Amino acid sequence: MTRQILVGNVPIGGGAPVSIQSMLNTKTTDVAGSLHQLEQLKAAGCQIARLAVPNQEAAKGFKEIAAQSPLPLVADIHFDYKLAILAVEGGAAKIRINPGNIGGEDRVQAVVEVCKEKHIPIRIGVNGGSLDKKLLEKYGHPTAKALVESAFSHLALLEKYGFYDTCVSMKSSTVPTMVEACRLFRAQCDYPLHIGVTETGPEQMGMIKSAVGIGALLLGGIGDTLRVSLTADPVHEVIAAKQILKAAGLRPGGVNIISCPTCGRTNIDLIGLVNQVDEALQNCEKDITVAVMGCVVNGPGEAREADVGIAGGDGCGALFVKGELKEKLPYDQLLPALFAYIDQL
Repeated sequence: MTRQILVGNVPIGGGAPVSIQSMLNTKTTDVAGSLHQLEQLKAAGCQIARLAVPNQEAAKGFKEIAAQSPLPLVADIHFDYKLAILAVEGGAAKIRINPGNIGGEDRVQAVVEVCKEKHIPIRIGVNGGSLDKKLLEKYGHPTAKALVESAFSHLALLEKYGFYDTCVSMKSSTVPTMVEACRLFRAQCDYPLHIGVTETGPEQMGMIKSAVGIGALLLGGIGDTLRVSLTADPVHEVIAAKQILKAAGLRPGGVNIISCPTCGRTNIDLIGLVNQVDEALQNCEKDITVAVMGCVVNGPGEAREADVGIAGGDGCGALFVKGELKEKLPYDQLLPALFAYIDQL
């Protein structure tokens, strides 16, 4: 079991459920816009949000946002250690830094001391695109071992000043590198891990890369908190994270939709039907499995473990409960019958 830190009221590590993070894409100087996005993220299921703090104006905005935020906030700091101190004093629940670009040891120590005083954890963020030149010379390129060595060097620096309230992330845009780095780190250390693939590309590709990388780690019992990084609305990151956790068996609740691929036996608009079911049940919190099948030949058997399901036929269909036929219906009555049954559950 890993150590545990607290980000606001959200525990990370120590056996706590894997938490979902995202990062705002608003300007931190835009207080109203940032607060609006935070409300959207919370409604989607986000538990921790990160904001960029690139300058003193952003630090002022961060303080105003933190005072009203519905979620604990992480201040994302690069280069200027004074901004980290301002963010801690401004209500940050966690600081994300790369000690390698924050300056000399005295500056790292200054950040550590204020975090110790305020009981604020630090996330060490190691990224394949910003490794120390010496490590790049040693390994030739950002390998998994280079990421791990970088993380341990930063941890040693924080530990030198008596700071252990730390979370670590080692991210790469190359999925196998990220996965290997996290596995190597976990085999040697019990600090909690923030996992995710960075700079993943367009949204669909990003979701695929994230599902592969994050999923591989979660199925191996690695990962205490995560972010699905997408070039998209941050709300989409949260939805994808929930889906990944659910697929890994780590997030109960909510509807699990199973549906068959279309084939020559399909005589209904199965794709359209599945999309309608998905949209209608997006916010349903019932812990149920719903099957949407293309034909009555294999549908009931394939959906036997579903709580409820529908299967299409030639101009008609059927409603099934636990794999047993409940009712034959005209095609246009399938969805109303399905939703009415789900409402009763």
